Amino acid sequence: MSIIPEIARSHDEIQAIRRDIHAHPELRYEEARTAELVARKLEEWDIEVTCGLGKTGVVGVLKKGTSTRAIGLRADMDALPIPELNTFAHASRHENKMHACGHDGHTAMLLGAAQYLAKHRDFDGTIVFIFQPAEEGGGGAKAMIEDGLFERFPVDAVFALHNWPGMPAGEFGARVGATQASSNEFEIRIEGVGAHAAIPHDGVDPVFTALQIGMGLQSIVTRNKRPIDAAVLSITQMQAGHAVNAIPTTATLGGTVRTFSVDVLDLIETRMKEIVAATAAAYRCKAEVSFVRNYPPTVNTEAETHFALGVMQDVVGAAKVNTNVDPTMGAEDFSYMLLERPGCYGYIGNGLGAHREHGHGIGPCMLHNSSYDFNDELLPLGATYWVRLVEKFLARA
Repeated sequence: MSIIPEIARSHDEIQAIRRDIHAHPELRYEEARTAELVARKLEEWDIEVTCGLGKTGVVGVLKKGTSTRAIGLRADMDALPIPELNTFAHASRHENKMHACGHDGHTAMLLGAAQYLAKHRDFDGTIVFIFQPAEEGGGGAKAMIEDGLFERFPVDAVFALHNWPGMPAGEFGARVGATQASSNEFEIRIEGVGAHAAIPHDGVDPVFTALQIGMGLQSIVTRNKRPIDAAVLSITQMQAGHAVNAIPTTATLGGTVRTFSVDVLDLIETRMKEIVAATAAAYRCKAEVSFVRNYPPTVNTEAETHFALGVMQDVVGAAKVNTNVDPTMGAEDFSYMLLERPGCYGYIGNGLGAHREHGHGIGPCMLHNSSYDFNDELLPLGATYWVRLVEKFLARA
């Protein structure tokens, strides 16, 4: 493992930043304190700062030499609206707000790299440090792009790094192609005719119809798409009625769809609407489908992914880099940046949770879990990866 010695010596400083952010979590588009901290640090290191992209996003620009090459490095800043069970000193000070996904660590790692790069400036070109708000369901990447991120700060490629519990600390990974799924949600509203439950023929039962629709929708995954095309269609909500002896007038189904390609997503949405309409008509109900596409699939480009994997191998050795990590049905709004520029979304192992100090919660150290905490051992390693990625990328002709 080749951690840059100066970055290793700054571990305590980077850790203090990380733990300060962890103790003061801010939800999507509320990251004012975090953004101010990031901007202040960048300014201390003579990095040009622009605030307010995507409402609370921060961009730092560091230029040296005459090359027109530019690289974008992205870290997310927002926390989650869940309570923290940990009781260690840096636990959340805000009720029902918690850094349960490691965005505090992502921000700190990128700041650690920015500090080193600003001091040494051993590169020729431009580095764009992107500190993004609202990854957790707010589409902060899209908001920054719509505010002119890549027009104002053009880059040749953009990269991101996410911690991954279960992957041993000290290891990296990435894959070419789809690495995270699209995230989409649906609501199906079924209208019938209410009646006494003992006299069902006087009504038109939306609950019975909803059950038939729910079963029918699963045929999309098992019978309409190709078996080799992964997809998830999960009905997670069903709401209907208030009395045990009354057939209600309406019933509602809700859930999520995840796919690794837009083509499969198009198929699922089309078939869903067809099945809902036909099934509702068969049982004399009316039905409406609301289908909302949230995040597109996160698709890594080939050249940039192989490049990032090569840098990871330079830092920790080939044996500790998974060059074909399993894709996940989780979603990530870095996908919007990859629609605009080539790049790679990679992973850094967060370990199994043994890094947590006394006072951690009773749950596992998994993402979006109330007992999660970022592994501070990763801070110098992640910062080193960013530095080496920049140096190698900007050294290319």
